[in-house]
Amino acid sequence: MKKLLLVVCGMIYLWSCKSSKEAFNPPTIIDTPIKFNEQRRELTLQYMRERYGLEKEEPTIVPKMIVLHWTVIPTLKQSFEAFDPPTLPDWRPDIKGVSGLNVSSQFLVDRDGTIYRLLPETTMARHVIGLNHCAIGIENVGGTEELPLTTAQVHSNIQLVNYLATKYDIDYLIGHYEYTHFEGHPLWLEKDEGYRTQKTDPGEDFMQKVREATKTFNFEPVPDK
Repeated sequence: MKKLLLVVCGMIYLWSCKSSKEAFNPPTIIDTPIKFNEQRRELTLQYMRERYGLEKEEPTIVPKMIVLHWTVIPTLKQSFEAFDPPTLPDWRPDIKGVSGLNVSSQFLVDRDGTIYRLLPETTMARHVIGLNHCAIGIENVGGTEELPLTTAQVHSNIQLVNYLATKYDIDYLIGHYEYTHFEGHPLWLEKDEGYRTQKTDPGEDFMQKVREATKTFNFEPVPDK
């Protein structure tokens, strides 16, 4: 009887380990890199130096935060094409005066939930003022009234957060609309007090669903403004 009990306990232990491992298995990620040529590398290093006072030999980050976004662009192809050039297009004059570095993110999630990796996870992308040096960005295709974010995108964002928070020492999970709450926080490095943009992405309902599904990570609360 004692031997049987030990066997059963061992099986339960192995099953629980297997279940735990499966729960944090990386989601399916399709590597579809945007252009990261010498021009983009130099612009990224310049951005880190001039915006954050960081002198680095390589444009790498230590991830402490995950920021969720929407593209407000209707298709995957158009979203990719918006991020692909190293320099900002003419239709972004609102932020071009700050830096010629194009906006981007490490991940892009299509409306069917397919996940694309645009940049290595520890390469800096320009997606959130003041925090790019420590933030991994997840962009979601759509986000307009005609094309709201989908349930499939919610599920993929949950998978990505699980994957990233297991792999890195992530303290914060935020929506883009919450970034200004970090002004004055040790992670906030933006030097220009006048450089801010108003954001609403990816919506409070979307954030609530992702936060609820990833609450076991006990992320730090967003600072009070």
